[in-house]
Formats: sequence, C-alpha cells, structure tokens
Amino acid sequence: MPKKLTSVRKRPRVRNWIAYTCEALVASGTMPTWEAASYLTENLFGEKPNPRLLTPSNPHEVTAQLLHRLYQPIVEAASRDVMLPSTSLIHIFTDISLTGNSAVLVVLFPGHHEAQTLLMLEAAKAWDLVFPDAESFNVWAEERYRRLVDALRSATVDLEVDVLKPAV
Repeated sequence: MPKKLTSVRKRPRVRNWIAYTCEALVASGTMPTWEAASYLTENLFGEKPNPRLLTPSNPHEVTAQLLHRLYQPIVEAASRDVMLPSTSLIHIFTDISLTGNSAVLVVLFPGHHEAQTLLMLEAAKAWDLVFPDAESFNVWAEERYRRLVDALRSATVDLEVDVLKPAV
C-alpha cells in the first residue's frame, strides 16, 4: 500500500525570502548581518501601520530605501532564473507617497536603441507592508518573484523575435 502524501509535500516550494533579503543586504554592503536582521524584523513584522516609516525627519528617503531593499532581491532572483542578454539592465523606480500608495516600477532596459519594457507596476502602501509572520512575507515575496519571472520570460521572447527580424 503506497504512503499517503503529507500536507508538507503538497505545498509549493517557497524560498525563505527573509533570509534571502537579509543576505542581499549584507552581500551588497548595505548593512552588516546583525543590522540587516534587525532592520527586517523591525520593518516587516508588527502592527500596521509601520510607525518607523513616518516618524523620521526624512520619511520619503526611509520609505524609498525600504521598498528598494524589499524589491531588489526579488528582482535579482528573478533575473537569475531567466537568460537575459548581457546588455540588459533591470532598474527599480519608486514614486513615494506618504499618504497613499507608493508606486514601484520594475523596468527592463534590453540594450542600446531598444524599447524598454515595464515588467511590474505595483501600488504599495509602504507603511502597510507589515506581516504577521515569516510565512506570510515569504508568500508575498514569492508572488512578486513569480510575476517578475513570467514578465521577464515574456520580454525575452519578444527580444528574441526582434533579433530574428531582418533589418530594414
């Protein structure tokens, strides 16, 4: 008689995005390990709204840093899983709002004289990016990762079609 699958085996594989984000902050030289762990713990978990984003003297900068620090590792992981031309560059833009949704734009710059591709446009209330536990953050990050991988794959197919098109 075959063994029954446990619920653990039925769940989709989700990366530990908190550890991945922490490692990205350390590897980029942004923060030492202990500071990165404290930063993520203080900013990702607790009650909504996140008071740390609205109390400093420079809330726009603090909010932009948080969004970049959350989205950059996700974008980096997605770009590793899709073969992009060596001339490609992915950039994250933010438009910060302290009273409403901030905009996070992820744009692919495929190379010289080629049209840019918007990979992701997301409205995010930065002070509401607070999660009850690590699993909910991992699910949030995994969803964005999957969307970026799909968008990058679609963009690379379009790039390959353009490369194969004869020059006029």
